[in-house]
Amino acid sequence: MRVEFTSIPLAGELRVPDGRGPHPALVFTGPFTGVKEQVTGLYAERLTERGYVTLAFDHRNFGESGGQPRRHEDPQGKLADLRAAVGYLRTRPEVDADRIGAVGICLGGGYALRFAAFDPRVKVFVGIAGAYNSPYMMREGMGPDGYQGALASFGEVLERQDQGGPVAYLPAVGEGGAMPGEEPFAYYGTERGAAEHWRDEVTRASVLELITMDNLMGADFLSPKPGLLVHGVVDAYCSPEGAHAVHARLDEPKKLVWLDARLHIDLYDTEPYVTQAVEATAEFLSAYLAAPASAAGSPG
Repeated sequence: MRVEFTSIPLAGELRVPDGRGPHPALVFTGPFTGVKEQVTGLYAERLTERGYVTLAFDHRNFGESGGQPRRHEDPQGKLADLRAAVGYLRTRPEVDADRIGAVGICLGGGYALRFAAFDPRVKVFVGIAGAYNSPYMMREGMGPDGYQGALASFGEVLERQDQGGPVAYLPAVGEGGAMPGEEPFAYYGTERGAAEHWRDEVTRASVLELITMDNLMGADFLSPKPGLLVHGVVDAYCSPEGAHAVHARLDEPKKLVWLDARLHIDLYDTEPYVTQAVEATAEFLSAYLAAPASAAGSPG
């Protein structure tokens, strides 16, 4: 069912499993520029079949949700959206308010990690093909001079916008896009990822947000909550090294599952990888959300 929550408002799709509730619940956050009819909606549908109430929603500025400027990446806003989404789930009679987890795919993996680390209402974290952004890692990859140059390149754009000028945009995918290369275009630029409310544009300032946000820090604060990482062995867009880094910084209970996927977007919609990711997620969650939190056990 389509739902709206908060004053922005945020638009989401609430899925409720068959059977008597209340059920454990999952909130989803997904890829950069993604909307609820794409990757998060697919995973939400599959995990609802496993007995979870799921909420896939459009973050502020994207899809059917409100917010300005349109199609702008707002890290603090996204964390606030996740907080509001959990609050909304807790009002639903179908949901057991003490059994809520956060699932993030691609860029959403980092958001889900940081959010789960600091919100006591969230009992478990799952990251699938996650991007765990850190300015330290960005600077290391770009080099100090390259990183400072990248920061400087946004100065004029932001100054003009701050003075009331037009918002600067660039394509989301394709030549000159925020997500260059064949893989993003193969999903977003074709019928494969077509969605009514997705647009092939994003603010230029969104790229600045991507290289300055620190979601990796969530790994240092998640404990004692359980965390699961599911990642492809080869991933040119969300590096396996990032998943390794998160796993190394997490305390127990934790688990890292490697899938024999060779493309980042394999985990968006391609079999057998989606089914494998769903099965790994459902197995992990069953140890922590299948019973009331006070009686939850640990996996063997």
